[in-house]
Formats: sequence, C-alpha cells, structure tokens
Amino acid sequence: MDLDAYVAEHDAEWRRLENLSSKRRLSASEVDELVTLYQRSATHLSVVRSRTPDPALIARLSRLVLSGRAAISPGPRMRLADVGRFFTTGFPLAAYRAWPWWCAVSTVFTVLSFFLMFYTAEHPEVARTLIGDAAARRLVDTEFAAYYSEYSPHTFAFSLWTHNAWLSVQCLASGVLIVPVLWLLWNNALNVGLSGGVMIQYGEAEQFFSLITPHGLLELTGVYVAAGVGLRIAGAWIRPPRHLTRTRSVAAAGREGLLVAVGLVFLFAVSGVIEAFVTPSSLPAALKIAIGAVAWLGFLGYVVVFGSAAHQAAKARAAAEAEAARALALAGPDRLMSTIDSGTSDAPPLPVPASLT
Repeated sequence: MDLDAYVAEHDAEWRRLENLSSKRRLSASEVDELVTLYQRSATHLSVVRSRTPDPALIARLSRLVLSGRAAISPGPRMRLADVGRFFTTGFPLAAYRAWPWWCAVSTVFTVLSFFLMFYTAEHPEVARTLIGDAAARRLVDTEFAAYYSEYSPHTFAFSLWTHNAWLSVQCLASGVLIVPVLWLLWNNALNVGLSGGVMIQYGEAEQFFSLITPHGLLELTGVYVAAGVGLRIAGAWIRPPRHLTRTRSVAAAGREGLLVAVGLVFLFAVSGVIEAFVTPSSLPAALKIAIGAVAWLGFLGYVVVFGSAAHQAAKARAAAEAEAARALALAGPDRLMSTIDSGTSDAPPLPVPASLT
C-alpha cells in the first residue's frame, strides 16, 4: 500500500473528524457525520497497523479515534454541585468513619512524643549522644526560631504545603503494609520529642511551645488522620466485614482513603499558611496559639458535624433499601411479576444516555 497516497485520500476526513471532535455542541447532522467519520477512522487505523505500521501516522489516528470516541460518549463532567458534595459529604464522611483509627494513632504518638520530650529534657546524655552538645546549643540559640523566618512567607508556605501533603500520601499509601507508616510516625515523634527535649533542657520551653503549637495542632492532626486512614485500609484487608470479600473491603477503604487524601491537601494549605505567616509573626504568643486552636477545633467540629450527618443519612438510606427489598421478597413472586408487568418498581430507573446536542 502506498502510504502517501492513502494519507492524501483520507486526510480531509481525518481533519473533519478532528474539527467535529473539538466542538462543544453539535447539530443532529454533525452528530451523524461524527459517528460515521469515527467508524471510518477506526477502520483506517486498523488498516495502517496491519499493512504499513508507520509510528507517526498510527499515533495521529489513535489520537483522532480516542478524541472522536470521547466526543460521542463523553464521561461525567465535574460540576459545582460535585465540589460542594465533596466538602459537605465525601471528605467529612470518610474522615468520620475512620475516626477510631486516627484518634488511636494521635493518642499513641502524642503520648510518645511527650515521653521522648521530657525524657530527653531529664537526661542530657540522650541529646549529647544523638546530636552532640554543639548542635544542641545551635538549635536553642538560633536554628529552631530561625527555621520559621529563614525564607519568605509565600515560599515557606508552599514548601510546607507540598511537604506535608506528600507525607500524608506516604502514610495513606503505605498504611496497608503497616510497618512503613509506623516508621514514618516514629520518625516524626522522635524529631518533635528530641527538639522539644533540648529546648526544655536549656530553659526555652516557652519559646518551643509558642512556636510549634499554632500550626502543630492542625498539621499533626492531618498527619495522624492520614496514618489512621492508611492503617484502616490494612484493617480492611486483615479483617474484612462479613458481607464483603477481602478484595472488595480493601477497595472500599481505598476509595475513602483517596477522598481523605484530597481533603487533607486543603487542610495542609491552612496549616502551611499559619506556620508561614502566624508562627513567626510578632503577635503575642497567646494570640498565635489561639489562632491555631481555633483552626484545629474548626476542623474537628467540621468532621464531627458534617461527617455524623452524612453517616446517619447513609445508614437511613441503607435501612430503607433493605426494608424495600425485604417487603418485595415477602410479597412473593406474584407481586414481583405484577410489578414488572405494570411497569412500576421501587428500583431506580436505568440511566439514559445524555444527548449530544
């Protein structure tokens, strides 16, 4: 087959398909033309692949066929209502359902952090062995406070946002393996405990808590939520519910984990702004801590209020569906056949394809 002649013969059709695929609205005649050109181009792609497999032409035709198919049967589009539903139902419900996990994680590792902190403060040889006296003195004199004002606030906030979001993704992704997420949490507790212990040992406890508390309340809570949800995925694999297989249980927990991961991106954006703009500011320490506490309590209240409401609504829907199924089963096959014959049913109607016009 002469490839150049084949391209010259069908190039106008391919260009027309590309033009129609890029339009937002099509008339009825254009829809018919689009379907015809899509089918022809798919045939052309098959011919080229089998007879003269030219990589550049195959790539062009593959792109055209994919764009044509997307124009014929577009997938669901993101709507403003979907965004609102995510913030009022999706994220808070997923976080609320996992609250026993992340509350347990936060309790254990907060207690561990304070234990390491006060143990280091009471035993100077610990800091001397791990970082040395010179490094401990630099941490107290300059490094700890300078960390929050070393870079411009905008750059620092963006860096914190990406770092914490990446840490939460690691916790969620490694939760199913259990050990990696516990290792990440241990390193975090060790860093906080060692730094706080050195500051307390040198009499700078007030400086330490005034700098770490405003953002730390929200930031550490986000890390603990990510770790708890990750461990919940492991729990779904180890001990799935009776009505689900192990694969379906992990899949359901993983989908909720993705919702939490997206929601935590916004949480870490808020904590990054607080750490970059509030923590190093000249505001009184009590006011800075109050700002951090308000943000922290606001997040907890948001999860409890919206999450519990969404949880109760989901339970009510499940109970109604179960009751409808039970009533239909008790009515017997005659009721079922009459329901089918009459064209009425409690079940939702089948979805109707959206119009292309």
